[in-house]
Amino acid sequence: MAPREQWTSKLGFILAAAGSAIGLGAIWKFPYMAGTNGGSIFVLLFIISTIAIGLPILLAEFIIGRKGQADAITIFQKLGKSKWWPAIAWLGFAFGFIVLSFYSVVGGWILSYLVRALTGKLAIEDHGSLFASITSNSVEVLVAQFVFMLITVWIVQGGIKGGIERASKWMMPLLFIFFILLAVRSLTLEGAMEGVRFLFIPDWSLLNGSTFLLALGQAFFSLSVGVTAMMTYASYLPKEERLGQSAISVSLLNIVISILAGLVIFPAVFALGGSPAEGPGLIFVVLPAIFEQMPFGSFFMILFFILMLFATLTSAIALLEIVISTGIRTRYDRRRRASWVFGSLIFIIGLPSALSFGVLADFHIFGNTVFDFADIITSRIGMPIGALFISLFAGFVLTNEQTMKELDVAPWLHHTWKFLVRFLVPLAIIIIFAAWIFETLLNG
Repeated sequence: MAPREQWTSKLGFILAAAGSAIGLGAIWKFPYMAGTNGGSIFVLLFIISTIAIGLPILLAEFIIGRKGQADAITIFQKLGKSKWWPAIAWLGFAFGFIVLSFYSVVGGWILSYLVRALTGKLAIEDHGSLFASITSNSVEVLVAQFVFMLITVWIVQGGIKGGIERASKWMMPLLFIFFILLAVRSLTLEGAMEGVRFLFIPDWSLLNGSTFLLALGQAFFSLSVGVTAMMTYASYLPKEERLGQSAISVSLLNIVISILAGLVIFPAVFALGGSPAEGPGLIFVVLPAIFEQMPFGSFFMILFFILMLFATLTSAIALLEIVISTGIRTRYDRRRRASWVFGSLIFIIGLPSALSFGVLADFHIFGNTVFDFADIITSRIGMPIGALFISLFAGFVLTNEQTMKELDVAPWLHHTWKFLVRFLVPLAIIIIFAAWIFETLLNG
């Protein structure tokens, strides 16, 4: 039987973990959430929530994963005091499967836009119609989704060192370089400072409970916690690496990338007459139109969609790794075959999501398209439930001796973290979950 792999360096682990977190949540969702919820107020609350809520959960996953040194199911079987704890791992397996099934659809859209940008076919007047035509073209979305999954599987089947770590070590630095180039270009546009003020100067009149809940939810989901992805990555980490530093590094990278996304988008939006409150269409509808108005806009548009592809791939890799690690358990020699089998199954399960805006546009589940329904049951139900139980497991099942040994920090820092995962974090998750249920019932 093949031995279990480990990361070859702390940097490789941090870049891979950061890549898992820095996906569409940071680059696509964060800007439009900030744009529609008060700009700088949302940003401030997002930063506070990431540090106070997201970081403790992330650290909990790191501690459990590194302590267990196995797949998530085996970890909960070894460390848990009840036969029910492995259900968390199965939940992560199921929801990782579903998330990637529709996430790969968005990855396909990005590939379609990148190909059009490279061939000069994005220079049109009506980008809203273009987005609708791409997402409703059944053949194009299926081919693009297939190619995206093919790239993801090809990387993951190479293993931790030869596949995931190697890809992360060149994709993540390139992502930062591209982001900085785009941010500099955006900031040099005439009128760009209005976007900077929108992003960084708080309008305290916009501070309210709803904005806080949305910022808390964004911080929670942008770190990729709740589906055992970070636990799985940490299980490949050698015992001598310090978890606290790694968790802080990943959290800070997530915050920096989210703010960089804002610096790319909002200065350009304000400088060129767009609206920051455009919502989800900012990336696929508004930004291409804005790039067209820039000098060398075609070049920067290509850079942007390459960046989007990298960010989406790093998250997709982590989601597939959850499935592979759980699926093969201790049979590490089966990684290559399992990657292709599970990758194929995920592609097939994702077909209805891919067709949700085309031939299945009139098919709804509880009033939602298949794509939206898959998103709701994972991001708004599955991930909060998973994160809640992971937090409780770290806080109440693992002993102080176990967590102190893994965390390796001053006692007062350990006690602070323990208090957060036992009480504050579960309370915050329950509030987010309850607020969403109340809003859903209120809106019918």
